[in-house]
Amino acid sequence: MENFAQIIFSNFFAFDGLIFILAIINVVVFIMTLRSANQLYNTMNLSVYVPGHEISEIVNEKEITHLKEPKIIALRQKTTRRYTLYINITAIFPLMGILGTVLSLITIAQDMTNIQSNFFAALTSTFWGLIFAIIYKMLDGVLASKIEDNEKNVELYLERNTVKSTGEKQKVTK
Repeated sequence: MENFAQIIFSNFFAFDGLIFILAIINVVVFIMTLRSANQLYNTMNLSVYVPGHEISEIVNEKEITHLKEPKIIALRQKTTRRYTLYINITAIFPLMGILGTVLSLITIAQDMTNIQSNFFAALTSTFWGLIFAIIYKMLDGVLASKIEDNEKNVELYLERNTVKSTGEKQKVTK
């Protein structure tokens, strides 16, 4: 077991270190995407409107007039770009693990003296690649549902805005 820990530690400074750096970058992208998605969610989900309640009508009117279509579209695009980056980085982890394994196996072919430890070293990259892919895929569940809700809300908002603006144009032309 001591030998196994030594192999993992020594590979950390080889190809496995790249996988860990990529994992740190993906944490940052995840946090930025989550913040952006939350900002869009909070912008699109207004206070509850209670018909006949004067204060509710005032608050609702302020929130509705506060929404600006270009701002919402820009925020949606920013969130979508970040989410796409997050998904793509997450998809790279298994590939990075396989690449690390292949590179390590190539060195085994060159040095046949200690095949067992070299073989274990080759598999650590695959291990870390799969571990991070699983972790980030689970975190994707948090983001994906929020992104989907936001997308539905923005589409509904844009559809209502289009109907409202075309209705106002028809009133003006009559």
